[in-house]
Amino acid sequence: MRVITVNVCGIRSAAAKGLFRWLRRQRADFICLQETRCRPEQLAGHDVQLPGYQSYFCDAERKGYAGVALYSRHALDRVVHGFGVAEFDREGRYLEARIGDLSVVSLYLPSGSAGPERQASKFRFLEAFTPQLARLRRARRRCILSGDWNIAHRAIDLRNWRSNQRNSGFLPEERAWLDTVFGPAGYVDAFREVRPGPHHYTWWSNRGQARANNVGWRIDYQVVSGALAGKARRASIYKEQRFSDHAPLIMDYEL
Repeated sequence: MRVITVNVCGIRSAAAKGLFRWLRRQRADFICLQETRCRPEQLAGHDVQLPGYQSYFCDAERKGYAGVALYSRHALDRVVHGFGVAEFDREGRYLEARIGDLSVVSLYLPSGSAGPERQASKFRFLEAFTPQLARLRRARRRCILSGDWNIAHRAIDLRNWRSNQRNSGFLPEERAWLDTVFGPAGYVDAFREVRPGPHHYTWWSNRGQARANNVGWRIDYQVVSGALAGKARRASIYKEQRFSDHAPLIMDYEL
């Protein structure tokens, strides 16, 4: 089973850069998009259709902001919009596709880089999302939470880790929260199961030559529940074409 996730920084912009032409060749089972910045009624005339897939959107109330989408090649039993916390459900950050006991989630955590107010919102999200992780575990669902988590977990996950220890995305509190997710909460960073080495990044600043010099961050994840630990077989980050400041993360599982 193939799952692809990418923050598109505007679905219409990424489509114009050829994202969906590339996706049609990937034969993914599930495709998770973040930061769509667009409502479905605004997509007419844009190349966002994938033959053989059903598409689902969870949009922010604020126009041109956040939003997630999910494309499925399989008939779904249920689609869940949001995780029950109004502040973040209004921002369109969680979309869950259920098929049998499997849940595939398109997830977009807040960024705190815009300033203290947004960082405070990010910390509130981490606190609010922890019970959702527990609920999924109690329900014994096999879960793949795919998306932009906006946190680099360890020093290996960003090039300039020393100079970023006081910056959003690599703060000690954020990293400690991921320690809990990948520890007591019972979830696994599936990418690291198959790609343990350095220099694997999914986001690069638009400033300077960050992408050309691979001065990046790994902040896009596929996080799996314990039942799916060890099921990842292949993982790659597609960088040949540039659809946004993030690169698609492609993972294959044996289920």
